[in-house]
Amino acid sequence: MSKEQRRKLDASLRQQPRPQGRRSAEEMRAGFRAFMATMRVPEAIRTTATTLGTRPALLVEPAGHRAGGTILYFHGGSFVVGSPETAISLTANLVVRTGMRALSLDYRLAPEHPFPAAIDDALAAYRALLDRGEKPSAIAFAGDSAGGGLSVTTCLAARAAGLPMPAAIVAFSAGTDATYTGASMDSKAGIDPFFTRESMMYTSGMYLAGQDPAQPLLSPALHADLTGLPPMLLQAGTNELLLDDSTRLAERARNAGVDVVLDITADVCHVFQSFAGLLDEADEALDRAALFLKQRVR
Repeated sequence: MSKEQRRKLDASLRQQPRPQGRRSAEEMRAGFRAFMATMRVPEAIRTTATTLGTRPALLVEPAGHRAGGTILYFHGGSFVVGSPETAISLTANLVVRTGMRALSLDYRLAPEHPFPAAIDDALAAYRALLDRGEKPSAIAFAGDSAGGGLSVTTCLAARAAGLPMPAAIVAFSAGTDATYTGASMDSKAGIDPFFTRESMMYTSGMYLAGQDPAQPLLSPALHADLTGLPPMLLQAGTNELLLDDSTRLAERARNAGVDVVLDITADVCHVFQSFAGLLDEADEALDRAALFLKQRVR
């Protein structure tokens, strides 16, 4: 592992221009698309536009032999920005490492479609896979940031709907506390190269649209009964404001009898796995995530 790589990445991220004032959703979406377009994407994949449930989705498959199993992927972006295309570096890396296919969902975004639109779309996508005859034991949920939290809350919604659980959850830097009360929100202030509490509260307000954040489908790390959820792998970095979203969710899952692996990497940023090919720790974390999926998806 390279401390020098981590140092250079952190310095590079801090040199990115910081927008002044509060931006519109469209301005934030354009900036996020441009930033994520700089990530490296493995070449040994093929992609196909498709539909899953009520929403568009991107099918990502290995170019060669495909193993069994489907990864239902939920992209990050604070429920305001992002798309399957901005998450392609993450989905592609999971696909080439596992041999499974991924279906990356283009769920509706706030402020046009606030809570619980994203959960409704994710649940409809999972139901569509089951209706096609796919076995839950052959499906895993995965996601980053807001999408990591969505992988958990979609399981809660599926349980409430009487649907079987998927085989596993993999969440990269999951957002699981919309109250933003974790100790890391203060202890990592200024250390996180991406976010401030103010910036996170701004986008969160678009998604909440006046809803109380202290409820299970918005803050599962604090308020959800996780009993019966599938095994989960939670990866995070020590340099992020949302670190305690993962640590507290892991504790809550463990107390509910859920198999959980909490995988923390030192001195890396939010969703550091996106920097595969540039950061050794990113590739190593993706290798661990792929192994977790291959061990649990049948």
